[in-house]
Amino acid sequence: MARFDDIEEMEPEHDGKGLRIGIVMGRFNVDVGDGLLSACTAALAKMGVAKKDMRIVSVPGALEIPLALKAMAISGHYDALVALGAVIRGETYHFEIVSNESSRGITEVQLETGVPVANGILTTENDDQAEVRMAQKGADCALVAVEMARLMQRLKRDAENI
Repeated sequence: MARFDDIEEMEPEHDGKGLRIGIVMGRFNVDVGDGLLSACTAALAKMGVAKKDMRIVSVPGALEIPLALKAMAISGHYDALVALGAVIRGETYHFEIVSNESSRGITEVQLETGVPVANGILTTENDDQAEVRMAQKGADCALVAVEMARLMQRLKRDAENI
C-alpha cells in the first residue's frame, strides 16, 4: 500500500523460501526460551523457511547470545538471525545489566555485520509476564527476521543497480 503516488515505497515481504535463519537461544529460564523457540520455528516454517535452512544454537544466558550471533553473522551462512531468551527481574541490579548489555550487544552485531537480528529476549518483572508473552514474541521475531532479510536483499540489489 503506497502512501505517495510519486515516491517508490518498498513493501514488507514475508516469503521465507530459500532464506537461511540462525537462532540463538539462552538456556537461562529455559521454559520460556523453549516457548519462544517453538513459536519462532513454527512461524518461520509457516512463512516457507525450510527446516534444513534453520540452525539453532543454545548458550548459557542472555549475555552470551551476542557473541554466538556475531560468529554466525560473520560466517556468511545466514540471511538473518534471531536472539531468544528471558531476563526476569530479581532482587538485584543484575537485571538491568543483563537486559541492557544483551540488547546493546545484539544491536552491535547487526550494525557491524549488516546481518539483521530480531531481538526476542524478553525482559519482564516475573515468570508469569514472560510466559504470557513468549508465543507472540517468538512468532514476531520470525516475522522480523524474514522481513528484514528480504529488505536487506532488496536494498543490496538496488545499490548494485545504481
